[in-house]
Formats: sequence, C-alpha cells, structure tokens
Amino acid sequence: MVHGCYASAVPSVLGYPRHYAHLMPPATHTFTTALWEMPTTAAAWVFVTVPTAASEVIKSTPRPPRPGFGSLRVRATIGDTTWATSIFPDSKTGCYVLPVKKSVRVTEGIGLGDTVGVTVEVLE
Repeated sequence: MVHGCYASAVPSVLGYPRHYAHLMPPATHTFTTALWEMPTTAAAWVFVTVPTAASEVIKSTPRPPRPGFGSLRVRATIGDTTWATSIFPDSKTGCYVLPVKKSVRVTEGIGLGDTVGVTVEVLE
C-alpha cells in the first residue's frame, strides 16, 4: 500500500506511484553456493540457496503482495546460461531458494553437490 500525499493522486503501477517506478531498478545478487536436491513424490527438484544476507535484502524490499507462496520473478544466471524463473521462500532456513532446471545443469555440466557461481536479478 502506498502512503503519503501521492497515494490517491497518482495512478500506480504494481502498487507503487507511477513516478516512483523508475526508482525501483532490479536488484542483482551474485554468490557462490552448492546445488542440492529436494526429493518429491514425482521427481526430484534441484535448488541453490540464496545466502542469508541477500535473502534479507530481498525480503526487506517493499513490493506489492503477489500470489504464489511468496515467490518472486527473477532472471538467473549460472555460467553462460541465463533463464527466467522464480525464487521461493524456504520456511526452514528463512532464505530464498532458486530452482535450477535440468537443461541448465546439462548445459553447464553441473550436478548435485557442485559449487556454482549464481547471479539472481530480482525483477519485481
């Protein structure tokens, strides 16, 4: 929710006053972490964990509510591969997790337990 004198006078984009939209550039976080697996009943999902400091910055950035279990749209890069996906809050660690799809792992020649450099650009 937007507060202050502009709240009712200026149309909004994604809940922010239109004249503030240009001040909300995507936030980029780069880190190194290991790939890990979360087994499910149908298939295993492979993730990396966004470090605590970056997760705290992401959580503390004001943004309008969005459906999807607290997920946020991101552009992720590992090696030479960049893809659009989402990060999700992990209630056990308090950090966000990033799913790394099989095509990225195959292209980059990485697997479970490998340490990788990751860049996450939060798009909202």
